[in-house]
Amino acid sequence: MKFWKLQGIGNDFIAIDGRYDHIDKDDYGKLAKKICHRRFSVGADGLLVVKNSDISDVEMVYYNSDGSRASMCGNGLRCFVKFVYDNNIVKKEKFDVYTLDGVKKIKINLCNDKIDTITVNMGQGSFKPIDIPVNSNKNIFINEKITILDKDFVISSMLMGVPHTIVFVDDINMEEVHKYGPLIEKHPIFPKNTNVNFVKIIDKKNILVRTWERGCGYTLGCGTGITASAIMSSYLNKVDNSVKVTSEGGSIIIDLIDNEAYMSGKAEKICEGNLEV
Repeated sequence: MKFWKLQGIGNDFIAIDGRYDHIDKDDYGKLAKKICHRRFSVGADGLLVVKNSDISDVEMVYYNSDGSRASMCGNGLRCFVKFVYDNNIVKKEKFDVYTLDGVKKIKINLCNDKIDTITVNMGQGSFKPIDIPVNSNKNIFINEKITILDKDFVISSMLMGVPHTIVFVDDINMEEVHKYGPLIEKHPIFPKNTNVNFVKIIDKKNILVRTWERGCGYTLGCGTGITASAIMSSYLNKVDNSVKVTSEGGSIIIDLIDNEAYMSGKAEKICEGNLEV
């Protein structure tokens, strides 16, 4: 099985062309768990699979490294776009990708006939607790207090294709990210667990994010998490409508236009090869 390995701000993925294979979609979860293992295979945060679509130019099927399927992955989508464009599967500068989170509109920004950055319309997301989901009777779940072990947290949650919880902090402490991230992820208030983003506001145009990713653990970058962090920061009047969001793996620009989020960033090929599966 031929594959590419790609990365977007340190979030790495294995991409394969599954348009004509005979693998059942449910079996991709087992495949992802196997080939994403960093000791016994190629290693990655997730598996991207190209499929034909009746309603879009192409479909992205995405599985986390633990074998669970996710509706969306922002960094994964940019890597997916590079894979399908560079392999001539879709050779247009503007096209649509179907995901479980709906159809995503793509714009490729070229430089010398090669991809420079990729812009994705990430949509609006949802603040409704039933959508996230989070066990709450309130209309929104923002600035709510929870206690984890010996520490109180003020958290805000939304759905950005997948559940995201934002924790605003004065300083990012990596020891606390690793200690409390997995406990917030699996807190009983979140029936499907949640991604956890620790956010430091630098100024109106810059924020720092560190993400504990549901199903993956700590990651150098999370596209949906970066987008959710920017949206929540804007909603609480902490940033402007255009913000540079920096994770450990790099930076992404989020532009909020007419209540929709546009994510612009790079995607890079690391290597290619053949998998023994």
